[in-house]
Amino acid sequence: MNNNLLTRWLRFNAAGLVGVIVQLAALATLTHIAGFTTLTATACAVEAAILHNFIWHERYTWADRTRGAPQLVVSRLLRFNLSNGAVSLLGNLVLMKLLVDDAHLPLLPANLIAIVLCSTFNFLLSEYVVFAPKLPNLSP
Repeated sequence: MNNNLLTRWLRFNAAGLVGVIVQLAALATLTHIAGFTTLTATACAVEAAILHNFIWHERYTWADRTRGAPQLVVSRLLRFNLSNGAVSLLGNLVLMKLLVDDAHLPLLPANLIAIVLCSTFNFLLSEYVVFAPKLPNLSP
């Protein structure tokens, strides 16, 4: 892994760790204070974390790629939600089913494995799809 990619990977994970705190705080607030149902609160909390992470990735992790294209922020946000959001939700559900129910791993280690695998895939999606550098125009 080259130095630039390693730096991005570290920044990606730093933003993600704070995103976990955002998600847990939103979940607690929405369920205990606002009275949302568990599923509604979970969906809103996950989206809050996704939006938090997107802002950090836009301004910190991939800032060198986004500064020159602020007009594309909505497009990047949509790609981020559809890729990282889907991987986070669906990936965790599928992996937890496989690791806990089928492989009989304990809950917390299984969840850590799911987080690491989803995070790795999300980083690759972000690096090469969501925040990919603009390809040169090869047409004559």
